[in-house]
Amino acid sequence: MLRCSGMGSVFGTVFRVTTFGESHGPAVGCVIDGCPPRIALDVAEVQRELDRRRPGQSRIVTQRQEEDRVEILSGVQDGVTLGTSIALMVRNQDQKSSDYEEMRTKYRPSHADYTYQAKYGVRAWQGGGRASARETIGRVAAGAVAKKVLASVGAEVLAWVRTVADLEASVDPATVTAAAVEANIVRCPDAAVAERMIALIDEVRKAGDSVGGVVEVVARGVPVGLGDPVFDKLEADLGKALLSLPACKGLEVGSGFAGTRMRGSQHNDPFYNEAGRIRTRSNHSGGIQGGISNGEPILLRAAFKPTATILRDQDTVDESGAAVVLHPRGRHDPCVLPRAVPIVEAMVALVLCDHLLRQRAQCG
Repeated sequence: MLRCSGMGSVFGTVFRVTTFGESHGPAVGCVIDGCPPRIALDVAEVQRELDRRRPGQSRIVTQRQEEDRVEILSGVQDGVTLGTSIALMVRNQDQKSSDYEEMRTKYRPSHADYTYQAKYGVRAWQGGGRASARETIGRVAAGAVAKKVLASVGAEVLAWVRTVADLEASVDPATVTAAAVEANIVRCPDAAVAERMIALIDEVRKAGDSVGGVVEVVARGVPVGLGDPVFDKLEADLGKALLSLPACKGLEVGSGFAGTRMRGSQHNDPFYNEAGRIRTRSNHSGGIQGGISNGEPILLRAAFKPTATILRDQDTVDESGAAVVLHPRGRHDPCVLPRAVPIVEAMVALVLCDHLLRQRAQCG
């Protein structure tokens, strides 16, 4: 039987999130079902996460000026969740649809214009519609709630920029702090490398070009036993979550591709007993074994391509198939990575929260 519920806008099993809205529509947001009751939640906590995602926060991101003020429409009363549906909404304000007139009939290279048109026979050409990164507002808002649920069991999720193009930071996932991540506008805790990253992004921005890189994320304090053995392996759900993000093109777990260059004797994580707690002396598994969390930090790396929309003339075709030249306008990120950091955190938090509640439902 074909299951069409949500048509791709619903994520999760128990902690279930539906996002809504287009880039240039009236509003964007989400509805959360399955959040436990009596979780302390203040609108300021959700706003803090959205402020990290919002445009216009520095010179190296899109200059669209949006306050992204979140409204909690339901599911929270007197500072705690009610156990009912939580609706979160952000109204769009700084829209310049005229900037997209050039894209009304022309397909932007490596963007979703052609595929959306081919699939639906119609598309929201202003700003990219659902393909726009503004859709991720709902994800980040829901992720803020998921983080509160995870905090109730002592788990935290923290991401940072590891690479921009060929510039790579040196960061210890065991000790990195949120303060270090937020200490600069590129969100790289390695201060010396961060300066070089910022300079590179500035350079490509002035040239009307873009650049990609890698966001690394760690989840610490995750309980043992989250995940399932076969189709719903924890890393499989994390992979779906992160690869569903705009511009994300790859994922590594633990040792990732580097592990292919190691012998099994090097790659295996030996167990030991630490005061009654089973631990591993290394963490090449990235905190997940057999699709189930083992209690060690969960470590992932998500690769993001250079932003597809650049401020350079490009050869393309229009809706009739005729060869044309695209003369793009608009306000776009020369590098998605700084704003991708809170979005990556949100998606990891959503998966872990969902699996935490699934574990409680199945195993108590």
